[in-house]
Amino acid sequence: MNNVHKLTEGAVLLAVFAVLLLISLYVPFLGTLSVFFLALPFIMFAAKNNRMYAIVFLTGGVLLSLIIGSFMALPLVLPFGLTGTVIGIFISENKGRLPSFIAGTLVFLASLLILYAAAVALFNVNIIQEGINMMEESIQISEGVLEGFGQNADKAVEQFTEGLKMIETLTPSLFVMTSVISVCVIQLVSFPIAKRFGIQVESWKPFREMSLPKSILWYYLITIIVSFLFNPSEGSYWFMALVNIAFILQIFMVIQGLSLIFFFSHLKGWPKAVPVLAAVFTFLMPFLLYIVRILGIIDLGFDLRQRLGKK
Repeated sequence: MNNVHKLTEGAVLLAVFAVLLLISLYVPFLGTLSVFFLALPFIMFAAKNNRMYAIVFLTGGVLLSLIIGSFMALPLVLPFGLTGTVIGIFISENKGRLPSFIAGTLVFLASLLILYAAAVALFNVNIIQEGINMMEESIQISEGVLEGFGQNADKAVEQFTEGLKMIETLTPSLFVMTSVISVCVIQLVSFPIAKRFGIQVESWKPFREMSLPKSILWYYLITIIVSFLFNPSEGSYWFMALVNIAFILQIFMVIQGLSLIFFFSHLKGWPKAVPVLAAVFTFLMPFLLYIVRILGIIDLGFDLRQRLGKK
């Protein structure tokens, strides 16, 4: 009876996955939303069964996706199917919310890198380079239009060109950020539904209580010092490595700073809208990012929230 129940449950969840995949592939607007629900059937099945059954279910999902959408479906089923399976396994083994998030992010990132490498190696298609080329063409067209109206566009074109170079340099970081954001959205939409079906999912601690390891501050300082001491030439391997490491660590400092703002707001008893608005304006106004980042550095380096809590 137990095996029959597993087969029935697996068949139902595969049917749900098939419907979600069809919507994601063939329904333009709705597909951009449904794609983040693709991991849900894998999370639910893996959370209720052991690893072997979870892998069998994942294999079934891959085969079903090939039938529905041929090889065009693989870029969807691989990252979301693998990530959902890993998150579900971590839930079934009670390994905690943070470990499941980290594992899911790493799996999603690995899937993206494999798909990117396969596209370049097998089809000679570099999606990122193609996007940069399209933006360069747009800049050239805009430059021609502005010159036609008698306006000097050299300074604006130079700024856009520098921005494109930075995007190309930060490609590894963009892969990481895409993976982090995607797994955040996957958990955000999947876990409430999974809970309704009796799956026990550990809740996150309040954001105000989040504090990153102090070692991250040391990594950040070492990266800055190395950048000043060696000053690698633009375009070199070391330049790309240092820029990407610094970019990711700066994001961590901003997160720490925002957590401090939420903590201070809670300490003062301010309305919940205050820290939320502060976070929104931080990303809307770039100069605020520097202030919030400095707050994060001070908080990590001097235990600022502990000092505030004692007063």
